[in-house]
Amino acid sequence: MIKYVVIGDPVSHSRSPGMQNAAFEKAGLGRPYGRFHVKKEGIGDFAAFAKKNLSGVNITVPHKENIIPFADEIDAVAALSSSVNTLDIRNGRIKGYSTDGYGLEYALRKNFAVSPAGRTFCFTGCGGACRAVSIHLAKEGAAEIFLANRTLLKAENIARIISENFPSCRVHVLGLEDKKSLEHAIGSSDVLIQATSLGLKEDDPAPFDTKLLGANRKIAVFDTIYKNTPLLKAAEALGIACAGGRDMLIYQGAASFRIWTGLEPDIDAMNTGFDITPVTDGDAKE
Repeated sequence: MIKYVVIGDPVSHSRSPGMQNAAFEKAGLGRPYGRFHVKKEGIGDFAAFAKKNLSGVNITVPHKENIIPFADEIDAVAALSSSVNTLDIRNGRIKGYSTDGYGLEYALRKNFAVSPAGRTFCFTGCGGACRAVSIHLAKEGAAEIFLANRTLLKAENIARIISENFPSCRVHVLGLEDKKSLEHAIGSSDVLIQATSLGLKEDDPAPFDTKLLGANRKIAVFDTIYKNTPLLKAAEALGIACAGGRDMLIYQGAASFRIWTGLEPDIDAMNTGFDITPVTDGDAKE
């Protein structure tokens, strides 16, 4: 019986069912994880359904903010970032969490041996993913954060939240097309985190002129997309340490699993489950 699902629009591409079912199966809990294709106008109906029928939900784009009005309680970090990617459902009540920041933190630890405290980070793209993970990094002691985005208002809103809640973290806003400022940010940072959607499609360009990576060959480059994107190819060609978003997805999923079950998931099993090709012949609809 399906008791846990991932929702999104679209959702067929999601690796979460294979990944989470591998963890559930390893723990002797069967394969209770499925997926629902939910459109924005259906979020309220889905929340009512979930309260009666489900125990947990993962949320992908574009619903990480849309779901918030339908939760009974929101974790403090999720409330700060206005982003929820995990629902825990008990006794008909929904509590929302954000595990994206945890996922990124442990992906950086695994791939680059980098922890947040005292480090400087540069983000390209300031959507929901950036908002959640940048606030998490500031909470965990990041010294400085650069936020580069085409729309400055989005970056400024994130900067304001960080400054008001974590004043020891210096935060700067810049335009993604401002090459001089971006070159300075890259040159000053320990880690560059690519958080735009560019790279999802085969013909997508890099989000900025990759020649700017030459400003800092010691920087680590992390792309939140789990494909071999143009940015990752450029970083590799320059001999710069780089990684895609696979581990971020696995570790944020592991945090969700702990919230739901109180058990420690088998990360090796989740890695194996990640490689299961998603079924793409249609999404279940609530």
